[in-house]
Amino acid sequence: MKKNMEKINDVKRIDIKKAEELLQSGSLENCDDMLDMLLNDVDFSYIESLMLRLYICMEIYVTAYAFSRKIGVSTEKFYDAFGTADEIGNELMTVDDTVKFLHTLIRECIKWRIESAKGSSSSIVAKAKDYIDKNYMNDELSLIVVADAVGLSPSYLSTQFKKVYGQNLFEYLALSRIAHARELLCCTSKMVYEVAYDVGFKDYRYFSQIFKKYTGQTPRQFQNNANICP
Repeated sequence: MKKNMEKINDVKRIDIKKAEELLQSGSLENCDDMLDMLLNDVDFSYIESLMLRLYICMEIYVTAYAFSRKIGVSTEKFYDAFGTADEIGNELMTVDDTVKFLHTLIRECIKWRIESAKGSSSSIVAKAKDYIDKNYMNDELSLIVVADAVGLSPSYLSTQFKKVYGQNLFEYLALSRIAHARELLCCTSKMVYEVAYDVGFKDYRYFSQIFKKYTGQTPRQFQNNANICP
């Protein structure tokens, strides 16, 4: 009995800490091996005891539950996937059943963590796009400015922006400015240099180059060919 209690204390002191690290930073590629090493830290001869097996599983189960709630997984979703604490004893009748249950538990929680991270990243990138839409006329707007506004590094924002929208942030900003410039050229009598400044270009000659790159016409040509709005 004393030996069993020592093993229980080991689980509290060692295994649960490793389980937390596995949930927080483990990958789908290495989680099975890492969990096997974690379980091997506990002498498997004692896991023949159903009581100890249940104790170990409950410790990891509670840790996984707390972790899943932290990353936004609902209690209902967690229970649907693994059962309630009162139900999991039915999964632990043998050592193999225990190992299979724990592998499923850890792997699914890591999947949820990865999905949550992707969703969070997409949400922040959407905020970056919204920031550009609201501030395109600022001639100081740049990747660094936008990244600082949404709390990401410029390199990470650049990579994620292209993944989500299929174009880099600079191109999106340029196209946004050109779209607004087309509207002003069509529907106002403003001069080309005025339109350039209004949509965020300091240099109207550079504006003309960018405008022609994306439309095939200079701003003046576009304005002359367009029907001025009433």
